[in-house]
Amino acid sequence: MQALIAAGRLHTVCQEARCPNLWECYARNTATFLILGDRCTRDCRFCAVGHGAPAPPDPGEPDRVARAAAEMGLAYVVLTSVTRDDLADGGAAHFAATIAAVRRRLPRARVEVLIPDFQGNPEALAAVIAAGPDVINHNIETVPRLYPRVRPQADYRRSLQLLARVAASGIPAKSGLMLGLGEDEEEVCTVLEDLRAAGCRILTLGQYLQPTPAHLPVVSWVTPEGFEAWRRRALALGFDEVAAAPLVRSSYHADECFQALER
Repeated sequence: MQALIAAGRLHTVCQEARCPNLWECYARNTATFLILGDRCTRDCRFCAVGHGAPAPPDPGEPDRVARAAAEMGLAYVVLTSVTRDDLADGGAAHFAATIAAVRRRLPRARVEVLIPDFQGNPEALAAVIAAGPDVINHNIETVPRLYPRVRPQADYRRSLQLLARVAASGIPAKSGLMLGLGEDEEEVCTVLEDLRAAGCRILTLGQYLQPTPAHLPVVSWVTPEGFEAWRRRALALGFDEVAAAPLVRSSYHADECFQALER
């Protein structure tokens, strides 16, 4: 898997974000492609992806991603990106081009995208929606009180509005939170209610893990039983599918979540 990714001059969020599930997913012959480079224009305090001045988008990247997905024999392709606030459309056109390239090579594959907020640009989101992915994911990440400390360049309401626009398009909307950053139970409940009100259908809940000493520390640990309790509460609120466990991440077993949604 690593050789294939390196040969295609590609990036995966699995490697860049130091995902704890990397080896399990690679063993299952799955990966989440990270497009638009490996440098993010934002500096979220929880994320291990590098930040700084990114390179211009690579016009050959969509075809290389599609070729790698075909070589892996993927039936479910997950695409995400760094946040590109330096681009007028936030990289939406590049997302659309990559979706189209995957569709050409793997016409029967499902495609899920995990997108940034595009700084609230409705035309950028519309371009991704028009490309026709099967699921659009945008992570809310944490409770609004913690945004200034956890993701200072993001906006809670802007993210909810994006998810509502996705839901209104008819494409299933998906989102996720990390627990253990200092949130309380009432705050998490409020976020889940907000996500349902926005039309979000798929939810992921996982434990925040500090990727390096320079990142935010873990404030609390949630037990597996605690995650199961949150899963049940979220389902009771009306989510169609919920994945909740310590090592659950946005794209972890994404194909299974979608299959459950279809059922």
